[in-house]
Amino acid sequence: LSLQDRASPLIEELSFFHDFSIIIITFITVLVGINIIFICLNTLINLRLLQEQTIETLWTILPIFVLILIAFPSLKILYILDDPFSPKITIKTIGHQWYWSYEYSDFINLEFDSYIKPQNEILINEARLLEVDNSIIIPINNQIRIIVRATDVIHSWTVPALGVKIDAVPGRLNQTSFIANRPGIFYGQCSEICGANHRFIPIKIEVISIKDFIKWIN
Repeated sequence: LSLQDRASPLIEELSFFHDFSIIIITFITVLVGINIIFICLNTLINLRLLQEQTIETLWTILPIFVLILIAFPSLKILYILDDPFSPKITIKTIGHQWYWSYEYSDFINLEFDSYIKPQNEILINEARLLEVDNSIIIPINNQIRIIVRATDVIHSWTVPALGVKIDAVPGRLNQTSFIANRPGIFYGQCSEICGANHRFIPIKIEVISIKDFIKWIN
């Protein structure tokens, strides 16, 4: 019914913009609804009002203010999305049909493939169609840069709880970044229709403390 629980400053900004936009949309809907009811109840009065210069000016100025209210927070979010802000860790993500490959560029020989777990291997506390054999491990409160590409068709690396969604395009590198501000396990899926097994290409991220991350690296 709503967005997932927020786990990064980016999704917090997106959630605020979502709620803010809903308020504006509600205001516009109510205003237009009242005007329609007023027309239905008294057509003659509204016909005269629509011909007046005041109402014409008002209906022109109001949308301008609405667009300005929406533009400023959206430009802020676009800036956050495009700026990597000196990332601490870079992970290269490669989309295949139908699995992901990950390379930790800052470390030597740290790369692996991530396949969906077969249904007969899923444990009781694990999520069906979301569990993988090798998940991404990242430290909490560190800027993570994701460099994404694909080897065959267009994929989309998407983790809703972190506010991340970026296309993996063959022959092209895209990048995005995020900070996970709480520990936990976060799931995502390819959001591009990439073939017959499109639903079998999940993403799993485990956010742990920096000490545990160093142990995992070692």
